[in-house]
Amino acid sequence: MSTSNTSSMDQARDPRVAAELREKRKQRIRNTLAKRHRKEKMFRIFGFSAVITGLFFVVLLFGSILAKGLPAFWQTSMTVPVYFDPTIINAGAKPAKNEGESPAHFQERYIVWQTEMGMVDWDALIVNGLIAKDPSIASKRDEIGSLYTSSETYRLRDLVLADPALIGQKKDLNILADANVDVWLAGNIDRSLPDDQQQLSPEVRQLADDLKAKGVLENSFNTHIFTNPDSRSSPATSGLAGAIMGSLFMMLIVIFISIPIGVASAIYLEEFAPKNFITDVVEVNINNLAAVPSIVFGLLGAAIFIGWMQLPISAPLVGGLVLSLMTLPTVIITTRASLKAVPPSIRQAALGLGASRVQTVFHHVLPLAIPGILTGAIIGVAQALGETAPLLLIGMSAFVASVPASPLDQSTALPVQIFLWQGNELRNFFEGRTAAAIIVLLALMVGLNSLAIWLRKKFEVRW
Repeated sequence: MSTSNTSSMDQARDPRVAAELREKRKQRIRNTLAKRHRKEKMFRIFGFSAVITGLFFVVLLFGSILAKGLPAFWQTSMTVPVYFDPTIINAGAKPAKNEGESPAHFQERYIVWQTEMGMVDWDALIVNGLIAKDPSIASKRDEIGSLYTSSETYRLRDLVLADPALIGQKKDLNILADANVDVWLAGNIDRSLPDDQQQLSPEVRQLADDLKAKGVLENSFNTHIFTNPDSRSSPATSGLAGAIMGSLFMMLIVIFISIPIGVASAIYLEEFAPKNFITDVVEVNINNLAAVPSIVFGLLGAAIFIGWMQLPISAPLVGGLVLSLMTLPTVIITTRASLKAVPPSIRQAALGLGASRVQTVFHHVLPLAIPGILTGAIIGVAQALGETAPLLLIGMSAFVASVPASPLDQSTALPVQIFLWQGNELRNFFEGRTAAAIIVLLALMVGLNSLAIWLRKKFEVRW
């Protein structure tokens, strides 16, 4: 029985209907592709924007640090022809031990001579030298004494104590300007403030400007920031020598304690330890220790190393031990990851050729994992270098005016020194010094990370 309606099969065979179906499918595919492409494009835009935003803030941060810190590497100073006038240095010749004189009597005479040398008017030598260089300031002797930092007089005394032959001679010396004079000439003080809010008197400010215009006061590279320890009596001579040595001692302790112990622990856990409940607990605790805030390690160090073991407070030894405990989890985790990255075929081949388990690990697996181990160890050391919180809790925030000669001497560290300078009352001067210290710390950390990258590239083996 025939009907006027066409069957579905006939519709499917109809070229017009088939073409319409194909066009609908193509349109649906085009819509789907367009939607997917829009999502991919938006994702790329968001990703690129995130990268640009991150780079912007990085550039802003480093630009701010460099803008404030780089000028601190230059400091106002003046070259003064100092004449060691014998009429001013009237303490007599340096005592010599007489024949048959007892050591106690000679020491007594020597102390008297040192005391008389300390009573010499060393300021007069600097003032006379400046007047000899610029006679026009002869009427401003009182103001001249405020131009240079107070520690320069002690430097003259120490020079003569070390070499009494300087008496009667003239020597050109680089004299550091006072911290207030330095910030005034650097433009870090608002010149529109009234006189009662200024750190210098109007006469000293005018004299400093005049000598700067004449070229007597000039900017020179500040080597004292690397050679001097911190100073409160003479801020202009404050430096990072004590903090750098303290950080160096602590890093050596971290390297000699955390890296060998961490690498050995990781090798045992990854290659030799049985897989049971105990090792699972150990692994979980290692991962948890890596996430513990660093201040907790400071509390642990203060309680155990200082409170129980009675180690000296604020010593690099204690700081190194605390940072070693903090670095251990990082070293263990990175070392295990490096060992896992070695293909199992290396182990199977070595064992198949008759090597023992120990030979397989130390002769074949470990050499291939060394690049990753070194990278993780150096990154852990760099992280420890920048830690501040645990060091504050073990007393390394104390003021130390000397360079430590051993890990048992009192010291501070670079991040702690940055913390102390940031809170100094002479803010307009130490703001630049703080940024300069940050630059030194970042340079050390960038150097360590660059070393890690270089070692990875040098020892990396591809398979």
